[in-house]
Amino acid sequence: MAKRSVLKTVVAISLILLIVCVGVFGAGYFLAFSPNVKNLEKPKYFYVYPEDNIEKVVEEIEKMGVLKHPSTLRILSSMFLEKDAAIFSGRYELKPGEYNFNILKKVIHGRQSPIRISFNNSIRTKDKLAEKLTANLMISKEEFLSVLDSEETYKKYGLKKETIISLFLPNTYEVYWNVSAEKLIERMKQEYDKFWTEERKSKLDGLGLSQTEVSTLASIVESETLKSDEKPMVAGLYLNRLRIGMLLQADPTVIFGLQDFSIRRVTGEHLASTSPYNTYKYLGLPPGPIRVASGQGIDAVLNYKKHDYIYMCAKEDFSGYHNFAATYAQHQENAERYRRKLNRIGVK
Repeated sequence: MAKRSVLKTVVAISLILLIVCVGVFGAGYFLAFSPNVKNLEKPKYFYVYPEDNIEKVVEEIEKMGVLKHPSTLRILSSMFLEKDAAIFSGRYELKPGEYNFNILKKVIHGRQSPIRISFNNSIRTKDKLAEKLTANLMISKEEFLSVLDSEETYKKYGLKKETIISLFLPNTYEVYWNVSAEKLIERMKQEYDKFWTEERKSKLDGLGLSQTEVSTLASIVESETLKSDEKPMVAGLYLNRLRIGMLLQADPTVIFGLQDFSIRRVTGEHLASTSPYNTYKYLGLPPGPIRVASGQGIDAVLNYKKHDYIYMCAKEDFSGYHNFAATYAQHQENAERYRRKLNRIGVK
């Protein structure tokens, strides 16, 4: 009887231990692998900063209100991770039905989601470029500019403060939210190098220009016309002027030198500026691009339209196109028609 009683006790204890083990395993499985992110209409992201610890990350996720069982993420993290556990800064996506274990694993291994940054050729200054690039990144505009406008960066890429902007080609790029200024500039340089194929480089000798000078001329062309089909024509005109040693006399360069982009009509007062960007006063190209030049603008210069025109004036129909002329007399006629139209509508 005593043996039978002991056996029953052992069996009972074993069953209890089994139940406890199953319960613990079940609870652990629920904490780690039960779907915990709600069905979201659109992706949600959380951000981890370099100074954050795992407790701070969990707290921020809980505040988002996207977890079905908010406390379970905290319990799981406290069970398996120390407060000062190594985690990676970054931007992380929360997907519908995602479980706690996967959320923590992302942060531990730095499996962040890239972010898209876009900019176009409407950007005319480094300040605006920095503002656009960093709008949704961890680095600030000021941090980016301090690196961009450094002697170290100029030396690294063989450029100057006036020409460094030529590295940036308008497009949409995927980068990580916590990308450094140095890495972002490197990425832009890689894209720049990809764009400048051997075929494009082979056309430089015929122009007598460097890649940076092509970008500078392209920036002028794109400031003069928004019409894609007219850009090669405008490029040909300025190349003609460069070849014969004629002043470029491009109004957008004067405006850029004055840094007053509200100017609609360049006057004699503006032309008196001593800025090196005043192409009415100084021969040749200005010191650098007057806006971010697009690939299309660069290609317009490389594949310019051959003609004899050295003058142009906006068409009086305000279509955005220009009247071109090979002689000054013809140009004066075109310009007079445009001036009359401006005066008629009261543009000063």
